Amino acid sequence: MRVIPRKGVEIHTVTDAPKPMSEDIGYRQRRYLISMGIRTFCFLGAVLTAMAGAPLWAVGLLVVGALFLPYVSVIFANGGREPQARARYTDAGETHHKGVSGQRPEIGS
Repeated sequence: MRVIPRKGVEIHTVTDAPKPMSEDIGYRQRRYLISMGIRTFCFLGAVLTAMAGAPLWAVGLLVVGALFLPYVSVIFANGGREPQARARYTDAGETHHKGVSGQRPEIGS
C-alpha cells in the first residue's frame, strides 16, 4: 500500500520522538564530570609544575584552565537538549538504495 501525503499535512514518524530526558541528563552529567576531571588535572598540574620549577607560561596555562573550565562546564551542562536531525518522508519511488539481488556475496574465493 502506498501512502500519498496531502499538501500542508505534517507527517510524524516514530523517529521524530526525542531522546528520553533521562538519557539527555546522563549525557550532560558525563560531559560535566569529564570536564571537571580535566579541571582537577589542570589544578594539580599547576601546583606540581610550579613546585618543580617549570616555566611560568606552563604554570599559567594550567591555572587558566583550572579557573575557566568550571564556567564553561556549567554553561554546557545547563545548555539544554542537543538538537536532533529529524526524519523526512520520502516517496517510495525516490529511494536510492541498491536492490536486493538474491545472491549472497562469495567470501574468499
